[in-house]
Amino acid sequence: MFTIILILILAYLIGSIPSGLIIGKTFYNTDIREHGSKNLGGTNTFRTLGIKAGLIVTSMDILKGTLATLLPVMFGAENIHPLLPGVIAVIGHMYPVFARFKGGKAVATSGGILLGFSPLLFGIILIVFFLTLYLTKYVSLSSMITSFISIIYVLAFQIEQWGLLIVVTVLFIFICYRHRANIKRIMNKTEPKIKWL
Repeated sequence: MFTIILILILAYLIGSIPSGLIIGKTFYNTDIREHGSKNLGGTNTFRTLGIKAGLIVTSMDILKGTLATLLPVMFGAENIHPLLPGVIAVIGHMYPVFARFKGGKAVATSGGILLGFSPLLFGIILIVFFLTLYLTKYVSLSSMITSFISIIYVLAFQIEQWGLLIVVTVLFIFICYRHRANIKRIMNKTEPKIKWL
């Protein structure tokens, strides 16, 4: 029981690491919470600090989900499903204790869970994300569509993995909820489009 609690606490703390804040303040002397969408995630980092910083922050956020998912293996805890600490890390990313509980929108860290648990699915959604991004130019819409496609994929090819189905569904709900303002802007045609793809 102690090991389970320890893993979940560690998962939350890992998820709470504010990658965008760290990179922005350390290397750019910039608090990205004061710029753009004021969000700590990779998208706002791209817009505020540029491609290099955006790639670094997005990679760090992905690895948070992956590391959390691998914690049960590291601790030899076979009695805890690896997807559970992954989800806890996503909650930490959205509501980080190290950044006044105002974090990112769950996309990259959610992808990190899949990288740790199902690399094939991660590869597929990565392709879907960039294809959708190329067609729509909306990061937010691409994130939501990609998350939905992950549910379809699991239903079609991994239906026996009920834990994975539950998690990708929960992640889809998280991502849509965190993008509710973006949904309104898309409907009003005021959502910013990317220009680099």
